[in-house]
Amino acid sequence: MEQSQQQVKGIPYGMQNWEEVRLSNYYYVDKSRFIPKIEASNRFFFFIRPRRFGKSLLMHMLRKYYDVNRADRFDRLFGDLWIGANPTPLRNSYLVLFLDFSAFAGDLEGYKARLDDYCNMQYVSFMREYNDLFTPDDINEMRQCFGAANQLSYIADLCFKAGRKIYLFIDEYDHFTNAILSDPSTEPDYKAQTHGTGAFRAFFNAIKSGTDSAIDRLFVTGVSPVTMDDLTSGFNIGTNYTAWPQFNDMVGFTESDVRQMLDYYRQHYTFRHTTDELIDIMRPWYDNYCFSKDCLNSPTMYNSDMVLYFMNWYVHNGGTMPDTMLDNNIRTDYNKLRMLIRKDHGFDNDASIVQTIIETGGITAELKSSFPSETITSPDNFVSLLYYFGLLTIAGSRRGKTQFRIPNQVVREQMYGYITEAYRQNELSTDAYRQGLLMEGMAFDGDWKPYFDYIADVLHRFASQRDRQKGEAFVHGFTLAQTCMSSLYLPVSELDAGIDGGYADIYLQPMLGIYPDIEHSYLLELKYVRSSATDADVEQARRVAIDQLTRYQRRSEVIGRTVGHTRLHRLVLVWRGMELAVAQEF
Repeated sequence: MEQSQQQVKGIPYGMQNWEEVRLSNYYYVDKSRFIPKIEASNRFFFFIRPRRFGKSLLMHMLRKYYDVNRADRFDRLFGDLWIGANPTPLRNSYLVLFLDFSAFAGDLEGYKARLDDYCNMQYVSFMREYNDLFTPDDINEMRQCFGAANQLSYIADLCFKAGRKIYLFIDEYDHFTNAILSDPSTEPDYKAQTHGTGAFRAFFNAIKSGTDSAIDRLFVTGVSPVTMDDLTSGFNIGTNYTAWPQFNDMVGFTESDVRQMLDYYRQHYTFRHTTDELIDIMRPWYDNYCFSKDCLNSPTMYNSDMVLYFMNWYVHNGGTMPDTMLDNNIRTDYNKLRMLIRKDHGFDNDASIVQTIIETGGITAELKSSFPSETITSPDNFVSLLYYFGLLTIAGSRRGKTQFRIPNQVVREQMYGYITEAYRQNELSTDAYRQGLLMEGMAFDGDWKPYFDYIADVLHRFASQRDRQKGEAFVHGFTLAQTCMSSLYLPVSELDAGIDGGYADIYLQPMLGIYPDIEHSYLLELKYVRSSATDADVEQARRVAIDQLTRYQRRSEVIGRTVGHTRLHRLVLVWRGMELAVAQEF
């Protein structure tokens, strides 16, 4: 099956150089159809997406499309793409200046010097690239200007006098915003850079001035709207297109894209699964991103980097599953986002937004397009920030507000990892080694009761009076967090709890692609009654749970596709306060 490999397109996992992707025969999901839509928008375009979602590759494609020095490569680069057959009049008509603010350290101390040094290098490279316009003397004079802002103004003035237009691209414009998110003590330094005469504010003021001369278009990407709002009073010409429906799928992959990729590589490599089987495996981990309320009925988006990570492993390892569904590079990125938790109201406060999301599956808030750094802890702003970082996705609308939920298992793992650590810090901890052994007993021996008895024992011994008063949400959140942390199972919910109300059945889907010797799978229904409930109340909750499980199994297509050879156990867990009153299989 693996023949003529020199002709097979490579998998562009981790690649950001679009020209290299195109000229070195790598697989490319065509996004060029968005070029006319971008041109029809405001000339100063802001676009926010989570990390590792394809923003940089998109920007690199745009840079090559508009670069006047790439006109002779247009057919090689774009000839077989959508835009090759539908070019716009602006193609290859700009001097392209590119700045990547993640290329230098984002900590605030010494930020201006690093910004100046980096921009100086990029300006020199820009002027040498267009040496038909700039002389060595021009470069020397530019270097004599003090600071990134003044040097940009000098370049823009030279281009204006020569009648040339600049397309300015800025990637990761908000790179240093992480400093203020992770350490509140940096707030004064952050404001010093983004307000008044600060270096970052001065730089964007120079861009604004340049739009009156040679800077004709601007394309800016990042992962947060925080810095944008702090710069607004000095730079009020850009438009944030993040949540506009026509750009919902401008980065990332649709399921159709993923299927086409699978079908392509199936022709050249050994596959041990059908396309439908692989989609069923990838979908709960990598899919379910929606960035616009007007696209709820459109196909959801897969994280492109995650898909390419999976594909790269699968095709080069004989059609076997990766050891983990989560790319370690992405895990590192998400670990960095733990700093967001410090901006939450705190685990010890019932107003904790993250805890609410974990315990109920979702949250409703007003989606904010931007907000200043000092208001991050405002509930609507904090929820919006989680959405921009990719930790939440749009799930609907209610009473004029946006409903959000956790998009997929990759994010759920990060969320549950946080809540488990928070439990531990509040003395509600489990023995991870013992818990892992008990979960193995569930998966390979069908011995499920010791696991839930252990969870019940931890809750009973360590839950505080506050947690007892919280009741149902706390019990469900804790049970789900512990159950879903195992790599042996993928938790699949019928509904996202808290959005439409009620708690959904949980199907513990066996990860047979990674652990083919798993013998047991589980369908759970969790019910809660108050500690004062009678035995009759408990019995009624048990009967309701049995009825719901029966109906769910009967109409569930997911179980039929993924249960495989395993024995499916239907479990009812009824909590009376902090005690597990019923743990029954039927």
